Amino acid sequence: MKGSTDCKVLNVSTFNYAVSLSPKLTETVKGKLSLGAKMLQLGGLEKIFKQKCNDEKLLNVCQCYLSTTAGPIAGLLFISTEKIAFCSERSIKFLSPTGKLLRMYYKVSIPISKTMKAKESENREKPSQKYIQVITEDDFEFWFMGFLNHQKTLRYLHHAISSTSSS
Repeated sequence: MKGSTDCKVLNVSTFNYAVSLSPKLTETVKGKLSLGAKMLQLGGLEKIFKQKCNDEKLLNVCQCYLSTTAGPIAGLLFISTEKIAFCSERSIKFLSPTGKLLRMYYKVSIPISKTMKAKESENREKPSQKYIQVITEDDFEFWFMGFLNHQKTLRYLHHAISSTSSS
């Protein structure tokens, strides 16, 4: 049916995994509510995306974690017709070369045209923990995890990558 809401049963192990990446459940819930409030104030995810990326069509947005050497970073993954972009939910503190404390959002932008593939991976010790690995032409790897529905995100990534390669 066109216009109907697609309701899915939430996989409890997937939800537990997504929530377990944060140190405390209350911290996770507060972060998600805070993010939702910010998105409403700014006019929604599509409006925010259009302000930054005028000519692109937004295909999907989802909450997830980006795996880094310092640990997972919670944020939003934007998939568009031109790029895969990640922005952290919270700003990250670091020291400048002059010793001044700075706060910046952790951002990643990967042009779809430079993306070779996106594939599913899983934790060998905990197969319920799924990852999405994005590999670029110059062999950089980006690992995203903690999705409530990683297969849906993977489909959007495959669609974006195959649309670009067939153009």
